[in-house]
Amino acid sequence: MNIGRAAEMSGVSTKMIRYYEQTGLIPKAARQDSGYRDYDAADVHRLRFIRRARDLGFTVEQIGELLGLWSDRSRASADVKAFALEHVERLKEKMAEIEAMVRTLETLADHCHGDDRPECPIIEGLAEGDGGPSDLEPREPWRFGKPGKRSARQRHPEVCDK
Repeated sequence: MNIGRAAEMSGVSTKMIRYYEQTGLIPKAARQDSGYRDYDAADVHRLRFIRRARDLGFTVEQIGELLGLWSDRSRASADVKAFALEHVERLKEKMAEIEAMVRTLETLADHCHGDDRPECPIIEGLAEGDGGPSDLEPREPWRFGKPGKRSARQRHPEVCDK
């Protein structure tokens, strides 16, 4: 089947299919005589797996790890469980960060008159921060869901030893 049909059947856009092929999440598609990509049912199944993992917030790197676990029939389910629970913890951390952002923005908006005056606590709050020491320290860019170098089993032996 062509890329359009594979996209339709998997729920993954043609652009993302090409991206996943480029990044190695899916193997390079066979080519028809006309030069068009040719996908089969196994490719669509893999794309659906990727789509479901993306829907759950896994990064491309994490999906690569999950695909490796999926294809490794000798893997222990404890490895997969630890990987999933680690992701749950990252999601909870992200939820807490988002809730803090919401509270901050609501507080700033509550202090804004919302009229024709140029003074705006929202802009001032963004420009000044909270004035704490963290405002003066350099910050690392935050990358949600970036996996560490150790395996999930190494990071969470308490889950795997059960």
